[in-house]
Amino acid sequence: VTMSSTDLIQQLLQAEKQAEEVVSAAKKARLAKLRQAKEKAEEEIKDFRDKEEAKFQKEMGFKATTDPADALKESTKAEIAGVMDDFAAHKARTIEYIVGRVMDVQVTLTSTQIQALKTGAV
Repeated sequence: VTMSSTDLIQQLLQAEKQAEEVVSAAKKARLAKLRQAKEKAEEEIKDFRDKEEAKFQKEMGFKATTDPADALKESTKAEIAGVMDDFAAHKARTIEYIVGRVMDVQVTLTSTQIQALKTGAV
């Protein structure tokens, strides 16, 4: 079976057309996969952004409802109560110590005081 050059050219053109169709189909499939990947990535980003936004709003909502001055007032009250408790617990011992020291007067002179009086330095 001999083929004429026209038949061979037709066969070659047909093969080129089929190759172009295969390449075109591959490009379309690639673009479709890229679109799917992009959509999936955007969806994941949106989910992540929504979660982070909700977390942020929750934290900001909590901070907005709490007044820093109130927190400081509460801690100050607690510290004052602690000081007052310490005062009440140690008041009697402190008074006893001070009165004891005031009442414990030394009635004799030390050797340095006697020497100072003899030399007239005082």
